[in-house]
Amino acid sequence: MAYSDFTLKELKAKFGISNKVFNVFDEIQPLEVSKELAEALELARLLPVRSEKAKSELIIMPILIDLMKRNQKFFTIYSGDYLHADKEKGLTGECDFILSKNVGTFEINTPILTIVEAKKNDVEIGIPQCAAQMLGAKYYNEDSGDNIEKIYGCVTTADDWIFLRLEDDKLTIDNRKYYLGEVEEVLGAFQIIINYYKEILK
Repeated sequence: MAYSDFTLKELKAKFGISNKVFNVFDEIQPLEVSKELAEALELARLLPVRSEKAKSELIIMPILIDLMKRNQKFFTIYSGDYLHADKEKGLTGECDFILSKNVGTFEINTPILTIVEAKKNDVEIGIPQCAAQMLGAKYYNEDSGDNIEKIYGCVTTADDWIFLRLEDDKLTIDNRKYYLGEVEEVLGAFQIIINYYKEILK
């Protein structure tokens, strides 16, 4: 079993992870789009961005790189890496993106956020996989001695974005969907998450 094989029902039965649809963020402060990101997204609009690979390279990664620059490289980005948390429990497999606290090591160190590219252009399909990866990140951190209270996740088609939060055994799925057309809000949501980790991972 791998992250992509889980359903929310199985996460509940196997790990006791309950879920609810509620607001993940109390209030979002939109961030102004940088010149570099605006140019990257404009270029993406001019190209036939149809495949997951194209969306990853031309939309998702530029947004993540912009956030990394804004935050003085507080975190680093792993793309297509494997997060082996607990193979016996099925918490293993490839992740589209993992944001990890940047400590300059080759291996993943303290994963703080996982991002899933939704299949079939349906953002909700990726929610169980993202939840499983978030649980994997929690296990991975605990095994390294980092007991982080909250783990965040995001599912995206590059056009639609849904954020998730795992706290103890409770998964919150945001009741608001964000869109690429309001990328300032997407950036603001990510910044709230990054600010949280900046406070606890000094």
